[in-house]
Amino acid sequence: MKNNLNKPSKAFWIIAIVGLLWNIMGVDGYLNQAYQTERFKLMYTEEQLEFIYNTPSWVMAAFAIAVFSSVLGCILLFFKKKLAKVFFSIGLIAVLIQTTYNGFINQGKELYGVMEYSMLIIIPLFAVFLFWFSKKCADDGILT
Repeated sequence: MKNNLNKPSKAFWIIAIVGLLWNIMGVDGYLNQAYQTERFKLMYTEEQLEFIYNTPSWVMAAFAIAVFSSVLGCILLFFKKKLAKVFFSIGLIAVLIQTTYNGFINQGKELYGVMEYSMLIIIPLFAVFLFWFSKKCADDGILT
Protein backbone atom coordinates (compact mmCIF):
# COMPACT_ATOMS: atom_id res chain seq x y z
CA MET A 1 0.00 0.00 0.00
CA LYS A 2 1.28 3.44 -0.88
CA ASN A 3 2.15 5.85 1.92
CA ASN A 4 0.01 9.03 1.78
CA LEU A 5 2.61 10.91 3.84
CA ASN A 6 4.65 11.28 0.63
CA LYS A 7 1.74 12.70 -1.32
CA PRO A 8 2.59 16.09 -2.87
CA SER A 9 0.92 19.07 -1.22
CA LYS A 10 -0.88 21.90 -3.00
CA ALA A 11 2.27 23.99 -2.50
CA PHE A 12 4.25 21.35 -4.44
CA TRP A 13 1.90 21.66 -7.43
CA ILE A 14 1.91 25.45 -7.26
CA ILE A 15 5.71 25.53 -7.22
CA ALA A 16 5.87 23.04 -10.10
CA ILE A 17 3.43 25.13 -12.18
CA VAL A 18 5.13 28.46 -11.40
CA GLY A 19 8.53 26.90 -12.10
CA LEU A 20 7.35 25.55 -15.44
CA LEU A 21 5.82 28.89 -16.46
CA TRP A 22 8.96 30.76 -15.37
CA ASN A 23 11.21 28.46 -17.36
CA ILE A 24 8.95 28.50 -20.42
CA MET A 25 9.36 32.28 -20.34
CA GLY A 26 13.11 31.62 -20.22
CA VAL A 27 12.88 29.38 -23.29
CA ASP A 28 10.90 32.11 -25.02
CA GLY A 29 13.58 34.65 -24.10
CA TYR A 30 16.33 32.37 -25.35
CA LEU A 31 14.58 31.66 -28.67
CA ASN A 32 13.85 35.35 -29.22
CA GLN A 33 17.47 36.27 -28.54
CA ALA A 34 18.94 33.40 -30.54
CA TYR A 35 16.72 34.09 -33.56
CA GLN A 36 16.82 37.88 -33.13
CA THR A 37 13.07 38.26 -33.54
CA GLU A 38 11.35 41.58 -34.12
CA ARG A 39 9.74 41.36 -30.69
CA PHE A 40 13.20 40.97 -29.16
CA LYS A 41 14.67 43.85 -31.18
CA LEU A 42 11.92 46.20 -30.00
CA MET A 43 12.97 45.68 -26.37
CA TYR A 44 16.46 47.18 -26.74
CA THR A 45 18.32 50.13 -28.18
CA GLU A 46 20.65 49.64 -31.16
CA GLU A 47 23.61 50.05 -28.81
CA GLN A 48 22.31 47.32 -26.51
CA LEU A 49 21.54 45.03 -29.44
CA GLU A 50 25.11 45.33 -30.68
CA PHE A 51 26.40 43.91 -27.41
CA ILE A 52 23.67 41.27 -27.26
CA TYR A 53 24.36 40.08 -30.81
CA ASN A 54 28.04 39.69 -29.92
CA THR A 55 27.36 37.48 -26.91
CA PRO A 56 29.90 34.64 -26.96
CA SER A 57 28.56 31.30 -28.11
CA TRP A 58 29.49 29.66 -24.79
CA VAL A 59 27.21 32.12 -22.96
CA MET A 60 24.36 31.43 -25.39
CA ALA A 61 24.96 27.71 -24.87
CA ALA A 62 24.76 28.22 -21.10
CA PHE A 63 21.50 30.16 -21.61
CA ALA A 64 20.03 27.31 -23.68
CA ILE A 65 21.17 24.63 -21.22
CA ALA A 66 19.79 26.63 -18.28
CA VAL A 67 16.29 27.09 -19.67
CA PHE A 68 15.80 23.75 -21.41
CA SER A 69 17.19 21.66 -18.54
CA SER A 70 15.03 23.59 -16.07
CA VAL A 71 11.90 23.03 -18.18
CA LEU A 72 12.72 19.31 -18.20
CA GLY A 73 13.25 19.49 -14.43
CA CYS A 74 9.78 21.00 -14.01
CA ILE A 75 8.20 18.37 -16.24
CA LEU A 76 9.90 15.67 -14.17
CA LEU A 77 8.51 17.32 -11.02
CA PHE A 78 5.01 16.83 -12.44
CA PHE A 79 5.80 13.14 -12.82
CA LYS A 80 7.38 13.11 -9.32
CA LYS A 81 10.74 11.83 -10.59
CA LYS A 82 14.02 12.24 -8.69
CA LEU A 83 15.74 12.94 -12.00
CA ALA A 84 14.28 16.46 -11.71
CA LYS A 85 17.04 17.24 -9.23
CA VAL A 86 19.71 16.38 -11.82
CA PHE A 87 18.17 18.67 -14.43
CA PHE A 88 17.78 21.50 -11.91
CA SER A 89 21.43 21.12 -10.89
CA ILE A 90 22.51 21.31 -14.55
CA GLY A 91 20.28 24.36 -15.01
CA LEU A 92 21.71 25.99 -11.88
CA ILE A 93 25.30 25.51 -13.05
CA ALA A 94 24.40 26.97 -16.46
CA VAL A 95 22.62 29.93 -14.81
CA LEU A 96 25.69 30.62 -12.68
CA ILE A 97 27.92 30.58 -15.77
CA GLN A 98 25.60 32.92 -17.65
CA THR A 99 25.17 35.21 -14.62
CA THR A 100 28.93 35.40 -14.11
CA TYR A 101 29.35 36.56 -17.69
CA ASN A 102 26.44 39.02 -17.57
CA GLY A 103 27.38 40.45 -14.19
CA PHE A 104 31.16 40.56 -14.33
CA ILE A 105 32.55 40.00 -17.83
CA ASN A 106 30.07 41.56 -20.26
CA GLN A 107 31.44 44.90 -21.46
CA GLY A 108 27.90 46.07 -22.25
CA LYS A 109 26.67 45.92 -18.66
CA GLU A 110 26.91 49.71 -18.35
CA LEU A 111 23.89 49.71 -20.68
CA TYR A 112 21.84 47.57 -18.28
CA GLY A 113 18.68 49.02 -16.81
CA VAL A 114 16.84 48.15 -13.62
CA MET A 115 15.22 45.12 -15.25
CA GLU A 116 18.53 43.57 -16.34
CA TYR A 117 20.10 44.08 -12.92
CA SER A 118 16.98 42.70 -11.22
CA MET A 119 17.12 39.58 -13.38
CA LEU A 120 20.80 39.09 -12.50
CA ILE A 121 19.57 38.53 -8.95
CA ILE A 122 16.18 36.88 -9.47
CA ILE A 123 17.22 34.23 -12.01
CA PRO A 124 20.01 32.64 -9.92
CA LEU A 125 17.86 32.79 -6.78
CA PHE A 126 15.02 31.00 -8.52
CA ALA A 127 17.43 28.40 -9.95
CA VAL A 128 18.83 27.76 -6.46
CA PHE A 129 15.31 27.51 -5.08
CA LEU A 130 14.18 24.97 -7.70
CA PHE A 131 17.27 22.84 -7.11
CA TRP A 132 16.78 23.00 -3.32
CA PHE A 133 13.07 22.25 -3.66
CA SER A 134 13.66 19.21 -5.87
CA LYS A 135 16.35 17.95 -3.49
CA LYS A 136 14.04 18.37 -0.50
CA CYS A 137 11.21 16.61 -2.31
CA ALA A 138 13.54 13.74 -3.23
CA ASP A 139 14.84 13.51 0.35
CA ASP A 140 11.25 13.54 1.68
CA GLY A 141 10.25 10.69 -0.65
CA ILE A 142 7.86 12.77 -2.76
CA LEU A 143 10.03 12.17 -5.83
CA THR A 144 10.76 8.58 -6.73
